[in-house]
This record gives sequence, structure tokens and C-alpha cells, in this order.
Amino acid sequence: MGILRVDQVELKGKRVFIRVDFNVPLNAQNEITDDTRIVLSLPTVRFVSGAGGKVILASHLGRPKGKKEPKYSLSPVAERLSKLLEKRVALAPDCIGEEVRNRIEGMKEGEILFLENLRFHPEEEKNEESFSKALASLCEVYVNDAFGAAHRAHASTVGMTRYIQTVSAGFLMMKEVESLQKALANPQKPYVGILGGAKVSDKIGVIQNLLDKVTTLLVGGGMAYTFLKAKGFEVGKSLVEGDQIELSLHLLERAKGKIKFLLPFDHVIAERMDLQAKRGIVSNEHIPGDWVCLDIGPETVRIFSEEILSARTIFWNGPMGVFEMEPFSQGTFAVAKAVARSSAFSIVGGGDSVAAVNQAGVADKIGHISTGGGASLEFIEGKVLPGIEALRKDG
Repeated sequence: MGILRVDQVELKGKRVFIRVDFNVPLNAQNEITDDTRIVLSLPTVRFVSGAGGKVILASHLGRPKGKKEPKYSLSPVAERLSKLLEKRVALAPDCIGEEVRNRIEGMKEGEILFLENLRFHPEEEKNEESFSKALASLCEVYVNDAFGAAHRAHASTVGMTRYIQTVSAGFLMMKEVESLQKALANPQKPYVGILGGAKVSDKIGVIQNLLDKVTTLLVGGGMAYTFLKAKGFEVGKSLVEGDQIELSLHLLERAKGKIKFLLPFDHVIAERMDLQAKRGIVSNEHIPGDWVCLDIGPETVRIFSEEILSARTIFWNGPMGVFEMEPFSQGTFAVAKAVARSSAFSIVGGGDSVAAVNQAGVADKIGHISTGGGASLEFIEGKVLPGIEALRKDG
């Protein structure tokens, strides 16, 4: 890769800025509902602290749009981090400024200071030069462990690296890149790609790239209905992107004779998206005009599971239905369990897919759970991720 890993860098006594992605989901009570991203970056944080580095952690949370909003404070993350590390993690009042600098100057080796939300400053997302320099001035060593933000050219992921001599990747970042590379460079066959989620338009680049890589592509979720509509099926009130029908036809034609491109054969339908609504199971040919498809049906689960269990490599992004609602979760959970039972090297990326394997209780049986939904998709598309490129230094 031409990128230094954090354990290849002198850390003792150094001020070490670690860009993490602790953009975790919070409920209405401001409680963390899934701390996967925090847990997976702990090895990097522990290593730098244990090596005598003065750890400066930085992340964003939510979309405060450049304003200091209390509901987007990283305070609950600092509390969870303290518990996980069994070590006090202080939260700074800001991410730049004199008070932050004074706090850093007073740090001892191994101590951890967590900077407040980077996105409280509009300059972060704009990758503004003076803000990048201000962040860079806080440290002597830069470590990027935020794969989930690697597709963003922001001040903390790209800009500040220009003003720091020693830059490196954390353990999570390296694991993400190496694991996803297995799905791109000579993956073991049969290779099964599984795509779900709402829209074809969100996954066009991924589909196009996977058509040249996979043996079988399984498509579920809302995006399947644009493809089914393109094939001439009536799909009732199910989600359809009318402006993507022609492209969907083109993709189906491109797949012919080359790979298996499998769409759902049957569906869990409802009169409306409501827990109390009437429900049923129908085949493609019998979707009522005024009902909506909200999950894949049992025959689709059986066929998809057979393909998954025959695989040697699996990449999955996106749920098979509205899995947040219990009556429409079974297809997604069945796919999660099939991926877990498979002996293939499996990669699961995207917040909903990761939530599904966690809720299905099979996360420990997945080869690699990616912390970056958008980043993992862009990587699989074959795009250059600016946050990774910024770690490549000459010499």
C-alpha cells in the first residue's frame, strides 16, 4: 500500500492525533444504541496509549452543519469510551483553540484527550486550509483509523496531513482496506454479491463493478422493484425509481450469459407499511396493485441461501426489506444467518447490514464487518478514497 501502519511509527512522548469514526447512532435520550465503531477502533487507541503516546482523539457526530449544537456533542461517546477502556477519557470543549492547546501541552504519556465534534466548524467539511493547519499544529504524529470517513476529503481526513511529517494508518483502517481488497483483487470463486436497500441509484457504480467480479448477484430490498418493473412485472405500490428503469434493463442485459443476476421470486406484502396492516406472501406474478412489497418471501430466502452457502467470497450491503419492523425482518435476518453459516470469506458493509448481523446474533461469524457504508461502497466501486490516498507519502 505504501502506507505506514501505526506500529511502524515512533510514538513515545509524541502528541498523536488519531482520527476515528465515532459517528454512532443515538436514541432520543442521547444514548448510544450501537458502539461497533468505537469497539473496533479500541486496538489502535490502546496501542498508542500503551506505547507512551499522548492520544488526541477526533471525530464527527451527526450533521450539525458547522454549528455548535449540544445534541451533537461527543459527550456520550467520551463516557462510553471511558467505560470500554476502563480509563478516564476527558472531553475537550472544542477541537481547536487556546484552551485545547493548553490541555494538550499538559498531557502525560499514555493520557487520552477527546476533542469535541469536528463538524461544529464548517471549515472541517470544506477542507479549509487554516482549519487544517490549526488541527495539524496540535500533534506530531497523525493516525487515520476512520475508514467510515475515508471517502470524504475533509480537513481532518486529508487537509491536515499536508502539514504533518509522520502520517500512518490505524489497525482498523488497515484491516478495512486489506479485507475489501480481497473482494476486488482475485476473489475466490464462487463469489456472491448481495445488494439491498432502497434505491438502484445509490448502488449503480457498485453493481457495474461487481458484474465484472461476481459469479452471482442477489438483489433484494426496495431496489429490487425497479429491476422487476424493468422486467415487466407489476409491483403495486412498491418503491420504483422510474428514471432508473432503462439503466436497470441495461444492467440485466449486461449480466445475461455472464453471471447469475437473481431478483426476488416472492414477497411479503402489506396493504401499507404498518404493523397492524394486513399481510400476505405472493409471487412476482401476483403482486396486488394497491399493496406494497416490504420483504423477500420464503422461496426467495431458500434460493438466496443456497447461493450464499455455495460461495467462497461474499460481499453484502443493504437489507432485504424493512427489517426495522418485525413482520418484515425475516428475509434480512435469514440472509444474515446464511452468510454466517457459509464457509466463505464474508464482508458485510453498511449501517443497516451491520445492524442486521448484530441483531441476528451472528456478527462473530462474519469474516469482516466494515465500519464504512459509503466508504466500502466507493471502495468496491473501484474509486480512489481521498482519506487513504492522503496517507501515502513519498519516500
